[in-house]
Amino acid sequence: MFYDHQQIEKKWQKYWEDNQTYKTSNNTDKPKFYVLDMFPYPSGAGLHVGHPLGYIASDIYARYKRHQGFNVLHPVGYDSFGLPAEQYAIQTGQHPAITTEENINRYEEQLRKIGFSFDWSREVRTSDASYYKWTQWIFIQLYHSWYNKNTDKAEAIDSLIQYFEEKGTEGLNANQNDELNFTAEEWKNASDLDKEDILLNYRLAYRAETTVNWCPALGTVLANDEVKDGKSERGGFPVFQKKMMQWSMRISAYSERLLQGLITLDWPQPLKDSQEYWIGKSQGAQVQFRVEGHDEVVEVFTTRPDTIFGATFMVLAPENPLVETITTDAQKVEVDTYIEETSKKTERDRMADVKNVSGAFTGSYAVNPFSNEKMPIYISDYVLMGYGTGAVMAVPAHDERDHRFAKKFNLEIKKVVDTEEDVQEKSFDSKDSVCVNSDFLNGLYYNDAKAKIISEIEAKEIGHGTTNYRQRDAIFSRQRYWGEPVPIYYKDGMPYTLPASALPLELPEVEKYLPTEDGDPPLGNAKEFAWDELNQKVVATDLIDDKTIFPLELSTMPGWAGSSWYFLRYMDPNDDEAFVKKELADYWGQVDLYIGGSEHATGHLLYSRFWNMFLKDRGYISHDEPFQKLINQGMILGMSAFVYRIDGTNQYVSKNLAKDYQTQQIHVDVSLLKGTSDELDTEAFKAWRPDYANAEFILEDGKYITDREVEKMSKSKYNVVNPDDICEEYGADGLRLYEMFLGPLEQSKPWNTQGLSGVYGFLKKFWNLYFNGDVFEVSDEEPSKAEYKVLHTLIKKVVYDIENFSFNTSVSSFMIAVNELQKIKCNKRNILEPLAVIISPYAPHICEELWSLLGHNTSIEFEKFPVLNENYLVEDEIEYPVSVNGKMKFKISLSAQLSAKEVEDLVISNEKMQQILESKTPKKIIVVPHRIVNIVI
Repeated sequence: MFYDHQQIEKKWQKYWEDNQTYKTSNNTDKPKFYVLDMFPYPSGAGLHVGHPLGYIASDIYARYKRHQGFNVLHPVGYDSFGLPAEQYAIQTGQHPAITTEENINRYEEQLRKIGFSFDWSREVRTSDASYYKWTQWIFIQLYHSWYNKNTDKAEAIDSLIQYFEEKGTEGLNANQNDELNFTAEEWKNASDLDKEDILLNYRLAYRAETTVNWCPALGTVLANDEVKDGKSERGGFPVFQKKMMQWSMRISAYSERLLQGLITLDWPQPLKDSQEYWIGKSQGAQVQFRVEGHDEVVEVFTTRPDTIFGATFMVLAPENPLVETITTDAQKVEVDTYIEETSKKTERDRMADVKNVSGAFTGSYAVNPFSNEKMPIYISDYVLMGYGTGAVMAVPAHDERDHRFAKKFNLEIKKVVDTEEDVQEKSFDSKDSVCVNSDFLNGLYYNDAKAKIISEIEAKEIGHGTTNYRQRDAIFSRQRYWGEPVPIYYKDGMPYTLPASALPLELPEVEKYLPTEDGDPPLGNAKEFAWDELNQKVVATDLIDDKTIFPLELSTMPGWAGSSWYFLRYMDPNDDEAFVKKELADYWGQVDLYIGGSEHATGHLLYSRFWNMFLKDRGYISHDEPFQKLINQGMILGMSAFVYRIDGTNQYVSKNLAKDYQTQQIHVDVSLLKGTSDELDTEAFKAWRPDYANAEFILEDGKYITDREVEKMSKSKYNVVNPDDICEEYGADGLRLYEMFLGPLEQSKPWNTQGLSGVYGFLKKFWNLYFNGDVFEVSDEEPSKAEYKVLHTLIKKVVYDIENFSFNTSVSSFMIAVNELQKIKCNKRNILEPLAVIISPYAPHICEELWSLLGHNTSIEFEKFPVLNENYLVEDEIEYPVSVNGKMKFKISLSAQLSAKEVEDLVISNEKMQQILESKTPKKIIVVPHRIVNIVI
């Protein structure tokens, strides 16, 4: 029977949509299971075949859990704010909302074609005002919260105000920007403006001067992961370090909890390691060094206070505020020049560049508090303002970077940890040797020396023992248009939140999407964007009088804001009264399976954990962690095609002749190849782009053969394969099976369209099991033991594979089972019905059609998954090879139910064995049940 995949797939996609087959109920007594894919950004290019890999895996698992009787939440939505739509708006004038809507429609059309079992009724978009109303609401809750270190959680800011009224800062244990000291009386006497300023020091969302990655060409601040090699990832524009007033999120308050929480999660270890490294916990001491001739002190954090006697110079981060104060007139030009150069590097670049040594001398000296020796103070880009205090005491004998710096600038290298190595030539870093040249620390090992020096530091009142974290607070403002407006207005220069009743604060219309002539963000171009405090509404900007009508915040939220809580909104997507009802958050709880790329390790996955913990602290949800199990899918790589252009000409030489010429390798679109071959369609190539119209070709055997190479699938490499084309030719079920068949989910693997013919052949074979010629023919006759064995062998394998996410080996098992059933001409209902259920998570369209043909009028989706019966896998007879003195002599078939003694007796009494023994008694008989018999004579 002809397998018409196009007709079948259209029919069932329409059925699922019309019947809302995958709509999930919140009112059920079924156990829940929450399966989620990382939020897709709807780009203009649409999907290529690499994108659905994770979605197919999660869809298989979601369908499997439905078959097991779970109430499955498997939603979809779009992380629809983003820089690409804004850049397109700047270039064309088209509103980002229009571009985003077009892109989402394209994505949805493609996703529906692949047959995903998403609950489309729960779709969310971060750029919809009904969604970002709640992103703004969460921001307001963060603004009105502080972190109480005594209770180890976030609390309402009102409780901090009450504390100040009763005790001032006495005994306060809070996360803060600066350590403030005032009495309850001083707090009460402070003006309202001063009180607001003090509270900003403690709020979880606060405004402060911060060093940021500023991209003038894009007119916005970029996150570290949006910058590569000093340039913006989007557009490749130069990026500079710059100090700006920015909104920040106090994620640093959660550093320890974020670390400890990792222990409870079933995540890939490399991903956990990335987060641990990013958070960067270290224990040591905070120490103050006096600066000669100044009132200022340099404060450092060091993990090795036991080496303080070996500290011979100090290094400050170029952006450290002390630099300006302590730099001498003679060194000012050199220092300013160096600061300018450093501003062109991101923190990530500075951390990664371990080979290049650079710096500038400030002209000032610090005094070592223990050796009393003068220590020249330098600045260098290897010290970061965001880690510790933005200053280090350099111990070149025992730190590799300090050693390189000392060698470059000819500074003293003093050994203080015992070693036979020459520390003048190479640093020696060890915690296993004793201290030397260190006065009262001499002869002490690391732990004792560290404890002793910390007590001395505290006795001198120049510091204390402490724990430090590398993780900085997250910058939360972007100077761009297409993002969530921040629900803040300014009164007397101080920020105030809008009332919840005014949300959402909607994005205003603007004439242009670039910063204003005064350098304000694009929202500064809005004509209707001011806050009328009296009437509680947004009004025209030209009405601002700073009496009753005030300016609104002009920055927008970063790309990660909306994706930091979207998994909660899916639980209750249409609620106007809350971001999620508490009872629904309690029912759905954590995401049970989360699938997405490893590139989000230190961005989205940290921010969403932080927001989730905060919302738990404030009592809105009950679970600490958002994602219990996480899998990073690998990439599907493209097979790029290249032509060879002879230098200085418009001639192109075929691959195997290119070695005889000076050539340049150029990517060409894989769609220009003939069929699935490597041969270039030269006429199509000439028509592809105007500069190739007059191309000439040097052929081999009358053909132009391209070179091929496996690379990341990308529009810029012209190696993108559109899933629509694959669905058209091989069907969505073919695409789904092939993507799983390519290899283990977590690994990267190359795409090869030619491989689809094998999977498509399997689908045709599977289809024809149910037909006799063109007639659907399934027998109600009881299956044979052999038929049941094929089915139950498959059940056992597939259950194991799905539960261990080994989807590729399941597809192989389907092929083996269908081949075996075809060989024995099986058409029994009791085999073919469960077979359709087993294969349906992978290939739902064909299985729905077969299920319907089998006489069922409901979807296959909720049928119980077949249960394994091990009895069908037990062999009735075993063919035992019989070896005598290590050589196999004959085989004997015996009942599988026999004991080892019974097998031994039957083998010995066998006629062939009797001839071999010639009346001798065997010295040894070894029976390996169900395997082999060994006899020694």
